[in-house]
Amino acid sequence: MSMTHLDQLEAQSVHILREAFNRIDRLAMLWSLGKDSNVMVWLARKAFFGQVPFPVMHIDTGKKFRAMYEFRDRYAKEWSLNLLLEHCPPIEETDPTLPPAARSAARKTEGLKRAIAKHGFTGIIAGIRRDEESVRAKERVFSPRGDAGQWDFKDQPPEFWDQFNTDLPPGTHLRVHPLLHWTEIDIWHYVRREGIPLVPLYFAVNGKRYRSLGDEDITSPVDSRAKTIDEVIAELESTRTPERAGRAMDRETEDAFERLRAAGYM
Repeated sequence: MSMTHLDQLEAQSVHILREAFNRIDRLAMLWSLGKDSNVMVWLARKAFFGQVPFPVMHIDTGKKFRAMYEFRDRYAKEWSLNLLLEHCPPIEETDPTLPPAARSAARKTEGLKRAIAKHGFTGIIAGIRRDEESVRAKERVFSPRGDAGQWDFKDQPPEFWDQFNTDLPPGTHLRVHPLLHWTEIDIWHYVRREGIPLVPLYFAVNGKRYRSLGDEDITSPVDSRAKTIDEVIAELESTRTPERAGRAMDRETEDAFERLRAAGYM
């Protein structure tokens, strides 16, 4: 039988997750509680026959929506996840030259760096996609990070025929991106097909919904009447509004996101 587009995406992501598990000694998956992140956890459960075999880590700013925390607490139990909760430092410990929203987001970068050092992880699985933001389009599936978590986006290793390099100098780690080849609408089609639970903030209430979830104080909803998955998909097929239109840091200085990513942002 021929594979559908979603079957192909799923198979590629499962392959990446299994490669990471087999080739990286100390591995963890980031769980932001957003739609992409939930799809990633779902794929990991499929890849390893219903049980995620590595820790799932939430880097918590303490500023998420209540609905996100409720979702985390419920599905960490229902999915039998080995959940690690790591907290972010205060904003005063971030780069003061960043604009306000980017500086707030940078707390996650510092929190992640400390968590990696604390647990000695050599691989971190993250749910980013190339279509989500222009800087992320430069990423690789297996992306090396320096000893301080920094990313040299101008010098990325080639990846041909799904051949991934996992040989790294001591003190460095890999970021693994099993959703890099997906698009936003792919995510929603897969959520519909698989029946994957999502935070209810993604669905419209009083003419507003969230397309991308971050901290409550730097994330805004977009105008929408989409109250179901089918309506969300129909809306995405016609909208020109960027996915991250509700993220305050994406409206700040042009290089703010690039600076965050180069410093180790997720």
